[in-house]
Amino acid sequence: EDTLRELRLMRKLLTSQAIRDLKQKEAIALLANAGFEPKDIAEAVATTPGTVSVALVALRKDGKVKKRS
Repeated sequence: EDTLRELRLMRKLLTSQAIRDLKQKEAIALLANAGFEPKDIAEAVATTPGTVSVALVALRKDGKVKKRS
């Protein structure tokens, strides 16, 4: 359980570093393409899962995010 908690903390730290200078839509695209779920993306960019879902629809239309299988 401690190991899992530490891994989650490391993931949050690495994610915040990776997206710190990106605009919200760019950060959403990066995290989505890395395989993050919308709820996890929302937490990372400090928004709601609904906002992330709307952004993902637009990003997929523009070809900036690959469709999930």
